[in-house]
Amino acid sequence: MNLRFVFPEDVPSLLSIYERYISTEITFEYVLPSQEEFARRVSSISEIYPYLAAEEDGQLLGYAYAHRIAERAAYSWGAELSIYLHPDAVGQGLGRRLYGVLMELLRLQGARTVYGLVSSPNPASEGLHRSLGFRLMGVQQKAGYKNGRWIDLLWFEKSIAPYDPAPAPMIPVGQLPDQLVRNSFHNIS
Repeated sequence: MNLRFVFPEDVPSLLSIYERYISTEITFEYVLPSQEEFARRVSSISEIYPYLAAEEDGQLLGYAYAHRIAERAAYSWGAELSIYLHPDAVGQGLGRRLYGVLMELLRLQGARTVYGLVSSPNPASEGLHRSLGFRLMGVQQKAGYKNGRWIDLLWFEKSIAPYDPAPAPMIPVGQLPDQLVRNSFHNIS
């Protein structure tokens, strides 16, 4: 299993994995984005945050990424994590590995807190977050409506670095030293 940053040519495979979730309550999107829109999202996010892919024998089995939790400047040191796995890859520890590398890269960038927003019920995702030391910070009741029902949203959080009194700005992932990035992939994988 190889974990790496996504490439633009991965977009069709990423979208194929994501497509499996569109009919579920795991994502609140109703319609699958176009390939162009999805490519725009990947490009926009990966300018600042890690966007990772897991592949084996040339096939993408999953992906995970981080993005800003909220727009105001004071939120700059937090990031929301998202993960989507191919059905054949579920339950094999891939989620733990992807999230592990993702959180280590975010820590190196200067993030302090990571968040997971999980539609409920979703026992696999809830279990993943709990097993990685996230704590449930609250429930946003009836946050979304999909497939004929109202869906609660569980908010998980985890501290990944000390809360300095004067934090430096977050470093874009592409500006991290190559050796630190390589170590992040190697030490977690």
